[in-house]
Amino acid sequence: MGRRQRNRQRQQQQRRERGGGGDGQGREQAGWEGGYPEIVKENALFERYYQELRIVPEGEWEPFMAALREPLPATLRITGYKSHAKEILHCLKNKYFKELQDLVVDGQKIEVPQPLKWYPEELAWHTNLSRKILRKSPQLEKFHQFLVSETECGNVSRQEAVSMIPPLLLNVNPHHKILDMCAAPGSKTAQLIEMLHADMNVPFPEGFVIANDVDNKRCYLLVHQAKRLNSPCIMVVNHDASSIPTLQIDNNGRKEILFYDRILCDVPCSGDGTMRKNIDVWKKWTTQNSLQLHGLQLRIATRGVEQLAEGGRMVYSTCSLNPVENEAVIASLLEKSEGALELADVSSELPGLKWMPGITQWKVMLKDGQWFESWKDVPSNRQTQIRPTMFPIKDEEKLKAMNLERCIRILPHHQNTGGFFVAVLIKKSSMPWNKRQSKLQRKLSQRTGDVSVSAPATEDGSLEIVEEPPDAEDEESKETQHLLNVESEQSKKDGVCGPPPSKKMKLFGFKEDPFVFLSEDDPLFPPIQKFYALDPSFPKMNLLTRTQEGKKRQLYMVSKELRNVLLNNSERMKVINTGIKVWSRNSDGEQFGCAFRLAQEGIYTLYPFINARIINVCIEDVKVLLTQENPFLSKFSSETHKRVKDLAMGSIVLKYEPDPSKPDTLQCPIVLCGWHGKTSLRAFVPKNERLHYLRMMGVEVFKAKRREENFESKTEEGDQDSTKHMEEEMDMEHNELATKMEAEVDEEPIHELMESSVIEPENKMGNVQPSSENAENRDIADLSSVKA
Repeated sequence: MGRRQRNRQRQQQQRRERGGGGDGQGREQAGWEGGYPEIVKENALFERYYQELRIVPEGEWEPFMAALREPLPATLRITGYKSHAKEILHCLKNKYFKELQDLVVDGQKIEVPQPLKWYPEELAWHTNLSRKILRKSPQLEKFHQFLVSETECGNVSRQEAVSMIPPLLLNVNPHHKILDMCAAPGSKTAQLIEMLHADMNVPFPEGFVIANDVDNKRCYLLVHQAKRLNSPCIMVVNHDASSIPTLQIDNNGRKEILFYDRILCDVPCSGDGTMRKNIDVWKKWTTQNSLQLHGLQLRIATRGVEQLAEGGRMVYSTCSLNPVENEAVIASLLEKSEGALELADVSSELPGLKWMPGITQWKVMLKDGQWFESWKDVPSNRQTQIRPTMFPIKDEEKLKAMNLERCIRILPHHQNTGGFFVAVLIKKSSMPWNKRQSKLQRKLSQRTGDVSVSAPATEDGSLEIVEEPPDAEDEESKETQHLLNVESEQSKKDGVCGPPPSKKMKLFGFKEDPFVFLSEDDPLFPPIQKFYALDPSFPKMNLLTRTQEGKKRQLYMVSKELRNVLLNNSERMKVINTGIKVWSRNSDGEQFGCAFRLAQEGIYTLYPFINARIINVCIEDVKVLLTQENPFLSKFSSETHKRVKDLAMGSIVLKYEPDPSKPDTLQCPIVLCGWHGKTSLRAFVPKNERLHYLRMMGVEVFKAKRREENFESKTEEGDQDSTKHMEEEMDMEHNELATKMEAEVDEEPIHELMESSVIEPENKMGNVQPSSENAENRDIADLSSVKA
């Protein structure tokens, strides 16, 4: 038990001794758990504002406000692209959901979770359980642990229902180039990655996701989220979305500007649609927040459509209900586009989703309650707070042509969700201020210099994008540019993609190590290729490391398309992370024929290219591998024993193929990284993945998890005697487990997982060091690493 929890318990005990907090009512009077005053869910200005704007249908105001005051229900989404998504769904429906039937918690009857009607293939579910009840109730602890563990594995995402909508409306295909402009914390980015990998038989989809965020620290949270999905097609970058740089790619030796097929523009907003989970919004809400954010939102959306390919689709979304942040931004963008953009009609794309159409008339209000119906009514002393683009278009013909009713506003009381706004834009032609795009492309084919884009404000508050070529008369600038180009070209020849030089960009946050691609003749690769009998089609040029000097400890892999982006834009963008780890150096590996062992996080990408050292194992063998640290060969089936008998020691692939004739057994394939020792086999699999596979096989792991947590709590409290007793108890049970499994190989093992030296303690985000002088030592991609 931590210090904070002990302090909370002490405060609660003091309240009980004073006569408060003895029941639910006492807790409300005394404050929520930690002694904080209860936030009153009232805001007169909020009610006045939205009643006047009439965004809620007639007669529904009371249900609307009542829904906002209720806690947000828990929702979860099953990762759709993994082959075992159906197994997870089966496990949820037939095990955990059944245990919730007829359950009463704190006087509240728990409803069995129901699928979201509008989400495909029953891969998203919601329940009336609030987050607080889910975390605190002992009756729900098993279900909560399942969610936590599966979330850490990347198999389940506890994501708000309305947050799932924008990626669905993007209509992503595996060949699409995607930009997520404001990506952190990453739940929507994860959805986009899943859609790229819709066909798991294709290890390298042609498309990719570039996930950007302006906050350097939040980028590392984004890395953590993305890495759970183990994709070679994701790159995390750190830029201001309103001025994210124009990238270029190499197309058969010719430089071309990179335009994206799909762009997700989920902009920063006032967040009044999140009142059900962020209760601070009740007391902090004011119209001033929307007025301050409108300009930034418009700049980000403008930058997004500039980088969108013709025929491409951009989704603009906010978790706000305010038209100043929503319809006003879309209307301004459509007006400036002069027909280059149109709002898509997506009314039939998510059947079952209840939504309200966008509004065409609204007013603007200051925080003091003063209303303005048009720009001409705004006094000069208020024109720094209110801009012309915040008001609806007055030209009726133009307004009708915009089809603002095609926007989607989600109201909380319609389907028990949060509030949300979505608009889908299609780019029909180049933006009017980018008509010289073809000329710019011709210039890029002749030179490798940067093209800078600036956005000065015009008199009406809109943005005018103009090209600023380098000053031809500035000799110093030309010389600097020439040196940078030479440096860039040399780096590309060496396969090095370092951080952007200080002359090109002011660095903030942590300095990242370079991305160094393996050269064609790197002596590191041939022993790996020979040891694992890699297929000739293996894209070895996509392998990279994070160090230029010294011994390479980890090898990562990216897709061909991301390699193209990295090599041609290292001086333009700040890359935080990309690629997945496929091999790790083993200090004793040379004596086994190869210095590098396989890494579990990259095995599903690497496996299709491996033609040697693959051992097919049965379901009972998988259970032995996942429940014992380093089991002897005698613990495995006779078929497995024969297969490894003549195999040289070292890293191996352990493959389980489902048996269709046995429908009661696990019906999805499993690929594990393992190690063949002299007399043993072991699996190098992170703890949470072990728990996941065991659950899918019907093995109960809940009790072991509880005992592990109790052990950690007692150690933290310093109870040495109890700790010693628990260690002895765990050792005894481990011996019993090993004895029983050895005697009864054909029976199911006792379902008790033991912590062993094979698995390191899980890293928490607070302990992740974003950067150091050598990225090989920290390996931010390896958030649940396994010791060799």
